[in-house]
Amino acid sequence: MNKLRRPMLIILCLLLFILAACQGEGETENKQENLNEIVYASTKDIRDINPHLYSGEMAAQNMVFESLVVNTADGIQPGLAESWDISADGLEYTFHLRKGVTFTDGEPFNAEAVKLNMDAILENIERHAWLDMVNEMKENVVVDEYTYKLVLKHPYYPTLTELGLTRPFRFISPKAFKDGQTKNGVTSYAGTGPWVLTEHKENQYALFTANEDYWGERPKVKEVRWKVMPDHQTILLALEKGEIDLIFGADGDMIDIDSFKALEEQGKYQTEISNPIASRAILLNTNQTITGDSKVREAIQYAIDKQSIADDVLNGSESIANTLMASTVPYSDLDLSVSSFDPAHAAQLLDEAGWTLGDGKVRSKDGQKLELSIYYNSDNAQEKTISEFMQQDLKNIGINLKIIGEETQAFADRQKTGEFDMMYSLSWGPPYDPQSYLSSWRIPAHGDYQAQLGLEKKEWLDQMITSVMIEADEEKRQDMYAQILTYIHDENVYIPLTYSRTKAVHVPELQGIIFNVSQYEVPFEHMFFEKNRGWESRGGSAFSV
Repeated sequence: MNKLRRPMLIILCLLLFILAACQGEGETENKQENLNEIVYASTKDIRDINPHLYSGEMAAQNMVFESLVVNTADGIQPGLAESWDISADGLEYTFHLRKGVTFTDGEPFNAEAVKLNMDAILENIERHAWLDMVNEMKENVVVDEYTYKLVLKHPYYPTLTELGLTRPFRFISPKAFKDGQTKNGVTSYAGTGPWVLTEHKENQYALFTANEDYWGERPKVKEVRWKVMPDHQTILLALEKGEIDLIFGADGDMIDIDSFKALEEQGKYQTEISNPIASRAILLNTNQTITGDSKVREAIQYAIDKQSIADDVLNGSESIANTLMASTVPYSDLDLSVSSFDPAHAAQLLDEAGWTLGDGKVRSKDGQKLELSIYYNSDNAQEKTISEFMQQDLKNIGINLKIIGEETQAFADRQKTGEFDMMYSLSWGPPYDPQSYLSSWRIPAHGDYQAQLGLEKKEWLDQMITSVMIEADEEKRQDMYAQILTYIHDENVYIPLTYSRTKAVHVPELQGIIFNVSQYEVPFEHMFFEKNRGWESRGGSAFSV
């Protein structure tokens, strides 16, 4: 190198480093001025967060509204109820409520408010019928100002767990009711939670402010700005530009695994990943002509290379699933058969079912080609890639798989109609699995119900699910769950793929990132900014001036 050029190059590099550092310092000063606001990127608007309905985002509902009890990794903990008593026959739950708690509109939280909320939920029982807890509620009783009693029709073992779900058993101020009800909407979102929704511009942003009068431990920052960014690439670009602080979500909704891994390796941001939470699976519709054949369903089970999906699509971040429910899920540690990847056996099963290859690449039977369609949510790029892997696996045994992406609402509507051969399904994870998830199988609005409709023992299956919820004997309950899960496993209604995880990417100065038991909650109240930690990484500089 020319001797004159070398010192000039060194000077130029130093100038560039200083400029980058100064830019980073400017960004730091701007951010440090607003250490009290977390900017969270979401592909979805919060919509209507009435806690007794289902159109709003669950994470937003969890911020504003609270329940009597809380599901945690350490079991059921007190929430708005300090303690509770359960009668010997399991029919009465008496809750001793916290005193001095108020809704954010000033209304007192007491037993009367609890009863009004519970009665309002019962008034919309058809909408909540997927959850057996609602079907088992007999009476809501005000014992005294701070004592509420729930009376059930039968002993219902998941009572406390389901009372702690994100919806519908959350409490909204009675002043917000419309004509004494909540099923037709509410006039405001007044809850008792750590956050208050103070501003909302549809499909743009929502601003949540810390509840200054919160009865419990208050949030560590003053605001959470929920920024709506429907496009995943826009979210990543916003993170790079320092416009957002946090990406948080499960199953590729907010960030796909490739982007997650790339950001992890980059080292500029911090990444977190939860323990396995939910079962990622494919529904095979037993009520359709081709997939109604049990041998075809079994063949597809053996044809899918789950390990390649886990390794190549999901970058090894998820473990393969041989059963719909992981053995760690309550009542699910069963000795079930394993359908390992075996294309030769899959081809043999199709031969036995009368689907022959002949001279073509696609099998046929009685003049009909062996063609299937799989539907996925077009907002989930991960599902599209998995579909393409399965498409090749099925092509190898003579099945032509068509891949169809649909917008979120169209995808949800298709589950209700049952007009699909194959469709993505994700169990709900704790605290919903197995009881609440299986309970939803009996409701026509769910894809699970539609996919199971062609089963010979569908009526028995639904009745067993109903019965297991009110079985008081633990040993009998275990046996009933074993029968349910074994039957659905042996009928190959589901192709379990992997066990999914919740992922988070955040700027290094944002601390306190944890995962709640439920994958649908984002625990913003634990998060805070740590001054002078990692600020130098923003703006591209590796050191400060």
